[in-house]
Amino acid sequence: METEHFFICPYCWQEISMLLDLSAGAQDYIEDCEVCCRPIRITFEGGGDEPEGFEANSIEQ
Repeated sequence: METEHFFICPYCWQEISMLLDLSAGAQDYIEDCEVCCRPIRITFEGGGDEPEGFEANSIEQ
């Protein structure tokens, strides 16, 4: 099951949206921001109607 999720980019602070596959359980991957094109580390858990523990973090230290 895919759901659209809105969040703020940790680099450019713009609100962006992403389709999340909630049927795959826990996920951790890198996705580029659709506004500034910088890499964001996305982590969340699926299984219900909404993602649990969603985080969008920069990959820079």
